[in-house]
Amino acid sequence: MLDKFVMAPPDPILGLTEAFLKDSNPDKINLGVGVYKDNFNKTPIFKTVKKAESILLEKEQTKSYLPISGSQEFCDLVQQLVLGKNSPCIQEKRIATVQTAGGTSALRVFADLIRTNTEIKKIWMSNPTWENHGKIFQLAGFETESYPYYNAETHDLDWDKMISTIEAIPEGDILLLHGCCHNPTGIDLNKEQWTTIANIVKEKRILPLIDFAYQGLGDGLEEDALGVRIIADIVPEVFICSSFSKNFGLYNERCGALIGICSDYDTCQKVLSQIKVVIRTNYSNPPAHGAYIVQTILGSNELRNEWEKEVEEMCTRIKNMRNLFVEKLKEKGITQDFSFIEKQRGMFSFSGLKKEQVLRLREEFSIYIVNSGRINVAGITTTNIDRLAEAISKVL
Repeated sequence: MLDKFVMAPPDPILGLTEAFLKDSNPDKINLGVGVYKDNFNKTPIFKTVKKAESILLEKEQTKSYLPISGSQEFCDLVQQLVLGKNSPCIQEKRIATVQTAGGTSALRVFADLIRTNTEIKKIWMSNPTWENHGKIFQLAGFETESYPYYNAETHDLDWDKMISTIEAIPEGDILLLHGCCHNPTGIDLNKEQWTTIANIVKEKRILPLIDFAYQGLGDGLEEDALGVRIIADIVPEVFICSSFSKNFGLYNERCGALIGICSDYDTCQKVLSQIKVVIRTNYSNPPAHGAYIVQTILGSNELRNEWEKEVEEMCTRIKNMRNLFVEKLKEKGITQDFSFIEKQRGMFSFSGLKKEQVLRLREEFSIYIVNSGRINVAGITTTNIDRLAEAISKVL
């Protein structure tokens, strides 16, 4: 019965990591996978995570299932982190938050929720966007469309084309937005642009979905939440997918959340009940350990303050690597302007490198970059940056 199966192509990012691991070059560099690295090229465990785990180990008394929607304390703390303690939708109790198995799971739960409870059939996402976005929604039965986002000539936001396309989106469709640290371009919206989009979405009755995977890694925890909060304050119905892989370093714990904002309390309770149906028939209930770590840190003033400093250090290191990278490219005699990299935010950057240049970097120098030219800036260190800049100078 399985004879007609065909071999699936490798994941463009995870497949790149597999190739990197097989490479025997001791000086190889991996700038493909979206994982934070410190200056020693390690993905560290946060000190606050270790402290939280020690507390949990001492106090833990059961391994029983969590509720379908996850830990309620986790959900309460997360929605405050994302929207702020004084958010009107929290105060008015028109918000439904559930714990999910990572941010990817939050996206899929949303997709199944909308597909089985509404007539919505189409979702619009930025061009480009995270590679997995389209696949998640296509497998859930949605039609996918794109709106312009990146201008390759200016290495900047293609705002005019973007907003004119959004204005033409039919009523009732979904608009997928990146909350901050846009993946893969690193180009974010400013306050005025967020407000413009929020008003259009409200007027045209479009359902906004915000993928919020990098809070804290752009300009700071509060600063990065600006766009999400503008949308939530203006638009009566919003969904937000959060991930705690990056800003807590909990990659393998698969810890995320889906936040649904509704127009009133009663609607919110109905939506929550249907979210639980989706989760129950998918993975039944979420894993506990990562959520307990997050709620232990966010629920302690001492641990939270220490965690915020750790996130700030990550954010600062990424910005410093952006600046140093641009300087090193100039030092190698490259006259092409790469200053746009300094203006981008978060872990990722559209470097402007072409596919043939990326392939040469991989084949000749064991430097692994996604074919689109997207690089993970957090993979650059003070020890590999000279070799990286030198190699780029030879393929340009």
